[in-house]
Amino acid sequence: MPLFKAAALQINATPDIDCNLAQSAEWIGQAADAGADLIVLPENFSFLGPESEKLERADEIEGRSETFLRQQAVATGSVIVGGGFAVPSPGGKTFNRALVTGPSGDLATYDKIHLFDVELPGKRFRESDTVTPGNEIITTQVDNLGTLGVSICYDLRFPELYRELAGRGATTLLIPAAFTAFTGAAHWRLLVCARAVENTCFVIAANQCGVHFGDR
Repeated sequence: MPLFKAAALQINATPDIDCNLAQSAEWIGQAADAGADLIVLPENFSFLGPESEKLERADEIEGRSETFLRQQAVATGSVIVGGGFAVPSPGGKTFNRALVTGPSGDLATYDKIHLFDVELPGKRFRESDTVTPGNEIITTQVDNLGTLGVSICYDLRFPELYRELAGRGATTLLIPAAFTAFTGAAHWRLLVCARAVENTCFVIAANQCGVHFGDR
């Protein structure tokens, strides 16, 4: 595979899209100035807020996220991975979508397959209440980067997905995420390393950080 420089950006997203995109643009600029050929943003980079608000603003989140990523790719000359972000789906829900885009145009989109439905101490998450799962495994071949395998956050817990990505030729696995503090402390680094070792692939995993809305 070709040699390249990658950047995984760790940001603290909020319900304020303007603030999130400004924060992301600052870090993308620093990464590009450092020579990054591939830049990965975390899941929910453009909006991280209540699910009800996400549903109401899904059209805005989709449009602004896609426009931002494409503009940044052109401006920096880098391949940029952003997502997931909300994209309206049938039935009043959304897809949780990642976009891989470069200076010459979009390279791939991926809709998150495995949804975060879990019980944690004192808190319950039901991503499936508002998100429609994807059903397509995605790789994309990029001349100066090799073959990229795309996933999002909770996908990380399902080794079969990454085995399939590697089987399709992926040399680098992309994992934008917004792991919770509780599950992240226990499993984030462990599982990222496991996916790399078991598939003999490089992994670029970009996570959220800090304190978010409400009690998250």
